Amino acid sequence: MPSYDSSRSRLRLADRHVRVIARLAAGQTPSPELFPSLGELQELGLVGEEGELSPLLRELVESLQSPVLTISVEITGEAGPVHHGVVVGPNTVMAHEGWPGEEESEYIPVEPSTLVFELARMVHLRRRAADEQPAAARVESTMKALDGAFAVLAAPSGEIEEDRSTVHEALTGAGTSEEMAATLTELVLALNSYWRVTVAWDGEHEGAHAPMVRSLAVWDCGRRGYWLREQPEEPILPGQVTPDSPLHLVRSDAGEIWRRLTGLLPEKDELGPGR
Repeated sequence: MPSYDSSRSRLRLADRHVRVIARLAAGQTPSPELFPSLGELQELGLVGEEGELSPLLRELVESLQSPVLTISVEITGEAGPVHHGVVVGPNTVMAHEGWPGEEESEYIPVEPSTLVFELARMVHLRRRAADEQPAAARVESTMKALDGAFAVLAAPSGEIEEDRSTVHEALTGAGTSEEMAATLTELVLALNSYWRVTVAWDGEHEGAHAPMVRSLAVWDCGRRGYWLREQPEEPILPGQVTPDSPLHLVRSDAGEIWRRLTGLLPEKDELGPGR
């Protein structure tokens, strides 16, 4: 069920509720499959009997109607994938955060000047020293090898040394060199999460309107630090990655990742006319 916290202007909404709000804001009638969601919003008082939207939805509606930027944050950890994001409107910024296994996300307005801080918080970026840094600063393998390593950890033996040996064998068996396999094994075993931030906006290319996208992909390997994923290169299109696609990881730190997060955001002159 949707809910609202007036003390912080927070909303808890599922995607289906957001679709209802977007259609009503555009003067459209929600499709029949969305009627139950419409009823839930009316029960909460966010939508009136005639489809009128509550003033409590003003900032969300403004950002949805005229988005300048949309930012997607995809994080995969032990509990599976979780989706967060930000919608930047002309005068409002709405962040939304999911929770593993929950349908609703929390929507809350944020100050535009804190946008990078919000992204860093969503991906749990921390200034921390790696306790056990692998000797190699770069890893090169393939997606096939990585899939084999993850398959081992999907059914762990419960003995860390046995799992380490089996992961190493899966990597070398798929063609990864011994040196690369040694480092990649340690990264896979220490992996807390891997995440991707994608920023999209309407821009211009060679004088014509063009959709623009920038992405950043990172492995958070806990005590073994942060690793930027250079290959497969972002943004990735559906069907672009195959088992033979290269996997390249480069050791990084929180400062460098902060700079790259900042670099995802377009300058004002990169936005389309009127932005």
